[in-house]
Amino acid sequence: MSAFKRLFYIVKHRNLWMHVRRNVTTWSPVGAAFNTKTHRRLNLLDKNGGLFGVPELNSPAGFQVATKAALRNTERLLEKACSCPPGVETVESFDQLSDGLCKVADLADFVKVAHPDQEFREAAERTCIEIGTVVEKLNTNVELCQSLKKLLDNPEIVAQLDPDTRRVAELFLFDFEISGIHLDDKLRKEAVALHVKLLDLNNEFLAGSHMPNRIARSVIPEHLHLQFASEGSFIQVGGLHADSPDDLVREIAYRIYLYPNADLMECLEELLKCRYKLAKLVGYESYGHRALKGTMAKTPETVMSFLQLLTDKLADRTAKDFKMMRNMKKKLNPRNSELMPWDHPFLSGVLRAERYNIEPSLYSPYLSLGACMEGLNNLFSELYGVSLMSEPPSAGEVWSEDVRKLAVVHETEGLLGYIYCDFFVRPDKPHQDCHFTIRGGRWCQETGQYQLPVVVLMLSLPHPTKSAPTLLTPGMMENLFHEMGHAMHSMLGRTRYQHVTGTRCATDFAEVPSILMEYFATDYRVISQFARHYETGQPLPESMVARLCESKKVCGAADTQLQIFYAVLDQIYHSQPQNRSTTDILKEMQQKFYGLPYTTNTAWQLRFSHLIGYGAKYYSYLMSRAVASMVWRQCFAQDPLNRDMGERYRREMLAHGGAKEPMLMVEGMLQRQPTIEDFVDALVSELNPNFETFIMDSES
Repeated sequence: MSAFKRLFYIVKHRNLWMHVRRNVTTWSPVGAAFNTKTHRRLNLLDKNGGLFGVPELNSPAGFQVATKAALRNTERLLEKACSCPPGVETVESFDQLSDGLCKVADLADFVKVAHPDQEFREAAERTCIEIGTVVEKLNTNVELCQSLKKLLDNPEIVAQLDPDTRRVAELFLFDFEISGIHLDDKLRKEAVALHVKLLDLNNEFLAGSHMPNRIARSVIPEHLHLQFASEGSFIQVGGLHADSPDDLVREIAYRIYLYPNADLMECLEELLKCRYKLAKLVGYESYGHRALKGTMAKTPETVMSFLQLLTDKLADRTAKDFKMMRNMKKKLNPRNSELMPWDHPFLSGVLRAERYNIEPSLYSPYLSLGACMEGLNNLFSELYGVSLMSEPPSAGEVWSEDVRKLAVVHETEGLLGYIYCDFFVRPDKPHQDCHFTIRGGRWCQETGQYQLPVVVLMLSLPHPTKSAPTLLTPGMMENLFHEMGHAMHSMLGRTRYQHVTGTRCATDFAEVPSILMEYFATDYRVISQFARHYETGQPLPESMVARLCESKKVCGAADTQLQIFYAVLDQIYHSQPQNRSTTDILKEMQQKFYGLPYTTNTAWQLRFSHLIGYGAKYYSYLMSRAVASMVWRQCFAQDPLNRDMGERYRREMLAHGGAKEPMLMVEGMLQRQPTIEDFVDALVSELNPNFETFIMDSES
């Protein structure tokens, strides 16, 4: 952006600058955009430009128009991909074909869950189904696959391909092979049938895993009825009530919510059988082996080695954590001091609060949403030379009037892409923090320009009030930084192909940029640049930040061990058939990898919804955290605002999306080849106490 344009932008937004109480606190344009309520003037003459600026999407009916146009384009590109001579043009045609469908399907995927208008949601759902059907057909199109095989089977042509083109070609071929394209007609039909069946089983399990359970009111002590939702003569339990201070409420919720549902149990058992059958059919030892191809871990054996070694190295600390929890339970409830699975989340929270005064309400006044957005803007400016600039959306461009639009602008490269911030709670909006890719970045051969990425960040923050802007708890602030890590992965990548743009990479690598942002969010040198009291302008005291960081280490080994247990369970479920029930497997793994006793007549696995989206990959959270920890300690801990290191991080890790082997990106950043032992040591060392905090606390 030129100096003149930047000056014009600031002048244009000057009226948004916010002076609170005696002009103590002044917000920059991006801070003001998030710390003031939106007041968009309705101009009846403004033409509705459609959602995300897609003209067809100015009404629900537009989804059908956009879908038909995408399918016509698919036919044209299909013919081109099958007829062009093998080479770079083949891969470009595949990517264009994929891009044309993804631009409609990804947008519809977001709208079907987030749009407040039911007609829009239903139209988007129909589009998802229609395009999903076409993608399934393309994945079993023999002629299309042959054009790719012809390319990859020719060593002379392959030798002429650049590394990105070759990798994308191999990834497309992998998509074909997992659909059984290389099988004979009979087996291919069997693979297609299994795919269709799995789609239904996935949807059934996902829906069932979130359904509440109910029990007759008469069974529950009357004084506890108000703790749960009522449904006539029944009490409805829709969660674990893990934060309840009442032992009995937690126990009741645990036993009822996790009570086995026979139909859902059958669904899960069948789902796991079908996944195994399909993996074997297309040439893999197990579903786990198929799922881990192309990841950092590469094989289930590596994952299990990682989880076992981490368990061994945490054993003493985990035992100490459980001992602390038992002592705390005995103190709170002397008559019933046995430590049970429903106690862990609550008691670890009690121990943190007792040791460190980290009441969220003490922090929130310093963490207004606008201040946090200013902090992100400053951080990205320091590390990458990138600015976040608030832009008013056009008529019809956003689905709710409180959605903010940010242009991401580089100091020399110009506009990199757009982030739509859907941050505030509203009825029927999913209560989850997540990142949606609406349009992937790619080099457009046909126009000679780069297709700019577009993403949505979804949070569930409270609205500002008349007297105060939106105030974040430390957890909300970290979630904001985490999701912005995903967004910047999408923005800072400049991949040639959209098939591997931004977060379209290996699952165990995709969380690294977002988790790394959590380290910046808890470093005082970063926080001190933006965390100030919204009324007085006073900075957040360093001792409060230090206490917050140290509090996370309390029961940290036990918390990590719980995640290891879930990850192991996921691996075993997706290994060779066990010839025993999923509950029997859970009992054994809970004893071996967690330690707290299994509760009779419960089936936690039926609430393990990650089995759908993260099947055989739940370990990814732990491995990504290990990599992020290593990158932070080696590259940013000494100076979190170092521009040279920011540029190296972008060059080695963010720029490639999924176009490069994930472990090669990690090696490029760390400038060495890390081992599983290094990953484990990184996670274990995170739990070491920082004695400077104790000194700071004693002084204050």
